[in-house]
Amino acid sequence: MKEDGLILRALEPEDLEMLYLIENDPSLWGVGLSNVLYSHYALKSFIAQTANDIYTDKQLRLVMEKDGQVVGMVDLMAFEPEHLRAEIGIVVMPSYQRQGLGSEALRQLFGYCRSKLHLHQLYAWVAVDNVPSMKLFLSLGFSSSCIVKDWLFNGKEYKDVALMQFFL
Repeated sequence: MKEDGLILRALEPEDLEMLYLIENDPSLWGVGLSNVLYSHYALKSFIAQTANDIYTDKQLRLVMEKDGQVVGMVDLMAFEPEHLRAEIGIVVMPSYQRQGLGSEALRQLFGYCRSKLHLHQLYAWVAVDNVPSMKLFLSLGFSSSCIVKDWLFNGKEYKDVALMQFFL
C-alpha cells in the first residue's frame, strides 16, 4: 500500500532492530498490554514464522516506510473473522511524530480493511491521558464508546482507557 510517499509493507528480516527497539521500549509499555522484554531470537523467529496472513496469524503487522526510512508500524490484532473486527495499534518513531504520517498510515489501512478484509469495525484501547493518540483517533472518525477504569498499570499508577471504535 502506498500513498503520498508513505508505504505500508510486510515485516522483513532487515526490520529486526527496529522491531527490537519498539518492543523493548519501556515508554511504550504503558500504552499497550505487553510489558516484557523480547530477545532478538524471539523477534527473529516471529518475523520468520509470520505468514503475513491475518486469517492464519490472527494479526497483521505492517511497517510504515517513507523515502526508504522506517517511520513506524501499524498492527491489526485480536482479529475476529466471525464478527469482522480487529484491534488496531500504531507506533510512530519519535523523530517522525506530528508530521501526519500516523494519520496517513491509518487511512491506508482503513482502505485495505474495507476493500480486502471486508471488516466492519476497528477498535483501539487508548489511555485517556494519551492526548496525541486520542486526538489522532478522534480526527480519523473514531468515537469513544466507554471509559474503562484502572485498565493499565504503569508500575506506579493505574490509567483509565477509552474504547475507541471506528465503523468501516
